[in-house]
Amino acid sequence: MRYFETRKARIEIIPMIDIMLFLLVFFAMMTLRMIPTTGQVSKLPTSSTASVMPAPKLLIEIRAGGHVFVDGQATDDASLTALVRGRDAAKLAVTIAGGEDASLQQVMHVIDAVRKGGATQIGLAARQSSE
Repeated sequence: MRYFETRKARIEIIPMIDIMLFLLVFFAMMTLRMIPTTGQVSKLPTSSTASVMPAPKLLIEIRAGGHVFVDGQATDDASLTALVRGRDAAKLAVTIAGGEDASLQQVMHVIDAVRKGGATQIGLAARQSSE
């Protein structure tokens, strides 16, 4: 008559741990995907007074030849101004990343286009110098 005995219910912990670990990894990977891109400019100018800035809401890259890229797409001054106007310009944090070969005039063109759009929080990306 052992077959008719009622057995006490058990909660299996191992499958629950597996599911929780899967959820932890899933949310960690999704959180990392939501972090804004840092851009593709690898040769940023250096500065001995560079400081950490908050993550930009809009990253503008000035690549070789003066080509301007926003989120990986080429753009010009007029469309850059329209893009900044389309967002909440008062709260928009813009970071401009130019390579070592970007001229000051190219940087000023981008700054002018961003300011025409209404943004006031503009930062320039730089690497900390090793000195």
